[in-house]
This record gives sequence, C-alpha cells and structure tokens, in this order.
Amino acid sequence: MKPENQYDDQSFFDQYAKMARSQNGLEGAGEWETLQSNLPDFKNKKVLDLGCGYGWHCKYAVQQGAKEIIGIDASKKMIQKAEVVNHDSKITYLVDSIDEYSMEPNTYDIILSSLVIHYIEDIESLFKKVSKALTHNGEFIFSVEHPIFTAHGSQDWIYKDGEIEYFPVDHYFVEGERNTHFLGSEIKKYHHTLTSYFAALKNNQFIIENIVEPIPPQHMMDIDGMKDELRRPMMIIFKTKKMY
Repeated sequence: MKPENQYDDQSFFDQYAKMARSQNGLEGAGEWETLQSNLPDFKNKKVLDLGCGYGWHCKYAVQQGAKEIIGIDASKKMIQKAEVVNHDSKITYLVDSIDEYSMEPNTYDIILSSLVIHYIEDIESLFKKVSKALTHNGEFIFSVEHPIFTAHGSQDWIYKDGEIEYFPVDHYFVEGERNTHFLGSEIKKYHHTLTSYFAALKNNQFIIENIVEPIPPQHMMDIDGMKDELRRPMMIIFKTKKMY
C-alpha cells in the first residue's frame, strides 16, 4: 500500500462509510465474533494495529486493558476518522503504509492486522519485520481475504438467470496482482496461496496456534446476502506466536 491510496478518494470513502462495519463498528463485522475469540489477553500490553482503519480494534484493545496502542493506516481519511470516532489517550494514530512503516525491534507484545495484508505483495518481508518487532513470545493475529476468494480476481459470483450459480476459483497457483471491483471502484490486491502464508510464517519463526475460516453468526443471517457467505470462504484468520 502507498500513503495515497483508493481509500482517500472521496467517493470511495463515502461508499465505505455506508458499510455495516463502518457504521456499527466491530458488531457490524461478520467475522468479529470469531476474531474476538482468538485474540490474546491485552492487559498491560503494547499493541500495534497494521491497517487500523477507523480504529475499532485499537479502541477494543484499550477497553481490554492495553497500556499503549499504535494504529497505522495508509489512508489519511481513515486516520482522520479514527481520531474522531475512536480517540483515546492510549492510542497513537499514524498515516503510513504497513510495508514501509519502520517497526522498532523487540517492541510490541501484540501485533494485529484486520483485512489488510492482501494489499501487500511481499508478505515474506512483512512477516520478517513483524517477527523482529515482537517481544519474546509476542503474538501476531491477522485476518486476510481467503485465497479461494482472491484467486480468480473478480471476487464476484457467477450468475445464471439472475441467480447465483457458483463462485469462480481459477489460477489459484498464479500468485500476484489482482484487479478487483469493490464499492464501485477498481482496487489492486495481491493473491497468495495458503502455502505461501504458511511458509512466510514458518520462515520467520512463527508458531501457528489456530487457523479459522469465519462464518457470520446466526443473528446476522437476516442481513441481505449474508446467507450466501456460507457458500464459500471469504476470509481466513491466523493466530500465531513468535517462537522465541
């Protein structure tokens, strides 16, 4: 991600602001219950949120007793919004891209990232930085768009006679750039296989404690389109810990 990105385009940002996760915070995110159950103890911990968006996870960390939180995002508009809706004296928000942000070694107890790393081309280098930045037995929890969801690139269903027929998965082993359509705009993302996520973590001294493909909770199934999320995985969550 670069400091000036699609999320700073006013029309795109306005569309993003209409999403349930923007308006309702964590309770509006279909994966939140699953992610929450995999988060560590935040009490007295120093936390880094990579791609913090509106700052919902930063504020949650404060509420759970974290002593200091840094939230970074490449979008100036996201950081401005976070300063308004999730301001707290324990949180420092910074405009920076997660692949260029200078992480001090042996600094953070917990590093989080929610639905951002699929914007990064070189995950090996990012995970290396994260590993160095974590303290002894530090924890790295992140969610990304599922490789099944990113493989084809369109990220949309195939329709027949106005009804969903299936979700396309193609060119799975061809990693790299994908140009997707999201909220009326073309967005660049990067497809990585499950093998590549595993390898990048293993190569950088992470133990994988849990992997889960979240599905929306039952109480959200009445939301338009939510039941369709049971037909293919859209996201995957990795819970990891630094080996040393």
